[in-house]
Amino acid sequence: MALPSVGFTILTALLGHFVGLGTAATFSNPVLWEDYPDLDVFRVGDVFYYSSSTFAYSPGAPVLKSYDLVNWEPVSHSVPELNFGAKYNLNSSDRAYVKGIWASSLRYRPSNDMFYWIGCIESSKTYIWTAPGNGAAKNKGEVSNWTWTSHPPINSCYYDCGLFIDDDDTMYVAYGNTRIQVAQLSADGLSQVKSQQVYTSDDTIEGSRMYKINGVYYIFVTRPADAEIVLKSNSPFGPYQSRTLVSRINGPLANAGYAHQGGIVNTPDNKWYYVAFMDSYPGGRIPVVAPLTWTADGWPQLVTATSGGWGSTYPMPVQTNKTVRSPIGTDEFKDAQISHEWEWNHNPDKTKWRLASGGGLILQAADVTTDLFAARNTLTHRIVGPKSTGTFRLDVAKMQDGDRAGAVLFRDRSAYIGVHRDGNSSTIVMVNNLSLSEGTWTTSAKGTVAARGPTVALGGSTDVWLRIQADITPAFGTSQERTSTFSYSTDGVHFTALGPAFSMTSSWRYFTGYRYGVFNYATKALGGEVRVKSFAMQLVE
Repeated sequence: MALPSVGFTILTALLGHFVGLGTAATFSNPVLWEDYPDLDVFRVGDVFYYSSSTFAYSPGAPVLKSYDLVNWEPVSHSVPELNFGAKYNLNSSDRAYVKGIWASSLRYRPSNDMFYWIGCIESSKTYIWTAPGNGAAKNKGEVSNWTWTSHPPINSCYYDCGLFIDDDDTMYVAYGNTRIQVAQLSADGLSQVKSQQVYTSDDTIEGSRMYKINGVYYIFVTRPADAEIVLKSNSPFGPYQSRTLVSRINGPLANAGYAHQGGIVNTPDNKWYYVAFMDSYPGGRIPVVAPLTWTADGWPQLVTATSGGWGSTYPMPVQTNKTVRSPIGTDEFKDAQISHEWEWNHNPDKTKWRLASGGGLILQAADVTTDLFAARNTLTHRIVGPKSTGTFRLDVAKMQDGDRAGAVLFRDRSAYIGVHRDGNSSTIVMVNNLSLSEGTWTTSAKGTVAARGPTVALGGSTDVWLRIQADITPAFGTSQERTSTFSYSTDGVHFTALGPAFSMTSSWRYFTGYRYGVFNYATKALGGEVRVKSFAMQLVE
């Protein structure tokens, strides 16, 4: 498969949580220090695939690939546009924060060489997108390109669903909360034939993932947010026995949650692994990997460290010379499309952005508003932990009176460093105190200018470099709040700090972790624009 971004500099040596690509004897957890929750993993040939939740970010449901279960690269999005209603376009009076794509499922069907994504939206309908595999089964799992098609939704909610394709090509979906059900799909996989309850728990369980191994059916479910339960049967419709795989098992990181809500996958030589996530706010929910063994009577068991907890290191699952692109490096937006590292806050206004000839991203003001949370076309990028910088280079020459542009540390409690154009003057500012009300996700504070820097001279060089340094070392379940700092440069070399350190929330209720983002909106009239020349993300000590 071709790498998706020629303009992205690969600096894998800076990835502290990678021990090398291809020839390492061991790997370290977490395998990917980025926010990729509610994961669904499977393998086609030599390629592992990974699907994740994205809520109101667009495009949704990223598809990542790996050759070794440790190093991952986003290569597509199963939902190119959130076609779930007008609120996903971020109308100022109707938004979709914390709605959208929750735990969904992705699978490949060899019989028709098709990938199927399926997910329930807002406890209402279940949406389906498909993409041809372009001979994936014959090409050792590789896909030459991804073209996704939306289908009419199923008028039932397959809550936290897991798609499964049986040996006879029958398609099933396991789903539900506390009462687990299995639905049989039609031959084309686009409608329901029947559904039956197969298991009921005294505890809350959800996050179904369904498998068939050695003729036995398994449904993995999570007890949020601390355990994984395995259901086992000789029939897809039960009856199912249950056994606990992990419960409140200590993870490889301090001040993070218990590893749970994952899936299992085998390597080409049939070694099995459990991939789960840990609540690791303020950074979000990040994946960890551990080997599995099997009992004589067919129950999986986790391979733990000598302490009995999740191992911080394990032997490498697959030895391969195949590599994937690192998230660390510089993106100059020189390709025909934006890399799949990026996602917009809600669906963007496609008429207000474009990739420039020769490189760079043009962001025209898409809204007249005083509220960043209501402004369309904020482009976001996951933060790599535990500590990193995100630096945007912006040309602000074409901003107009009242325009606001900059680099934001984006979540329900936010801050940014940017440029405010007022009259004929463009001033670098640091703004904090932007927030959404927890639960209603309406704007409760639009921001306060905490510090002012220099003005940007018009007529000469109008490039500014805006940097955020974020510490997303887990602080989940503690009273401690990690901080981030902001700085600017007018030459790209010498940076000056601006404003106070910003304290990030470690609450789980927004679900997603903090992201780097870039924005441009108008407070008076449309017509202005900025050119995002590059984005660089680097790990720091």
